[in-house]
Amino acid sequence: MRLLLALALLSATLMADQAPALSVRAAARSVQPGEVVRLTITTAAPLTTLDVRAFDASFLPFRLDPTTWQVLLGVDLDVRPGRHLVSIVATDDGRTLTTTRTLEVAAKAFPTRRLTVEQKYVEPPPDVTARILAEAERLNVIWASATRDRLWSGAFTPPVPDRANSAFGSRSVFNNQPRSPHGGADFASPTGRVVRAPNAGRVMLAEDLYFTGQSVVIDHGLGLVSLFAHLSSVDVAPGAVVATGDIIGRVGATGRVTGPHLHWTVRLAGARVDPLALMDVTGQPGDASIEAGLLP
Repeated sequence: MRLLLALALLSATLMADQAPALSVRAAARSVQPGEVVRLTITTAAPLTTLDVRAFDASFLPFRLDPTTWQVLLGVDLDVRPGRHLVSIVATDDGRTLTTTRTLEVAAKAFPTRRLTVEQKYVEPPPDVTARILAEAERLNVIWASATRDRLWSGAFTPPVPDRANSAFGSRSVFNNQPRSPHGGADFASPTGRVVRAPNAGRVMLAEDLYFTGQSVVIDHGLGLVSLFAHLSSVDVAPGAVVATGDIIGRVGATGRVTGPHLHWTVRLAGARVDPLALMDVTGQPGDASIEAGLLP
């Protein structure tokens, strides 16, 4: 179900006479932790630059035409419910318009599962600690590297034709020890299923990692990054440019898993977001109207 977003005007400060008028429209399947919100920003006159900040992060907009821009906002799993400011700074030939909107994030209850598993799935052996830390740091660098070019276009598509579960954001307790929230979508795919790029981008990593096994990381540009995990084989190399639908590997059960499936993680300016939300919002043809005024 499509939801009208409660984005409201908090303030609009003109810092120069005749600054370009600015309007904002929004779309999302919901406004909750883990979701993606698309803003469409329109001005009466062409803009030179546009900067957008929300949730203490910068999100990179892209131009649709001289007077229309869009930007995807990622609502991280740890974003608290309540009102959050979205700051928009536009410039046009030295004139600047600064405005803010209020985005109200609703609470979301993620499921918790309690499992008893083999101890090896709870605590990795000490001799792999250095490897785990090094791989985590490499991924953190990739998450934080915001390529300013937009490499993706159009709607993101499923990487496999199989059903995705609703495990994103779920919490697991293994042998009474809490684990990190599940930061991706899992697809119930058999071993050997072809995995295709959900959108265009550049391969940043293609190798075996301790937790995610045979993995592929694609930079889609504008701070949007995908990771595909537990593959049985990898069919791309770092630096390769892929188009939507290109084969990047095949489903497997490598890394720390108990059975074959595809795990797809998405980071947006570092925010952990549900890949299903990304597919939803990039596939929507229109935006919801914004109601002016303060939120109740």
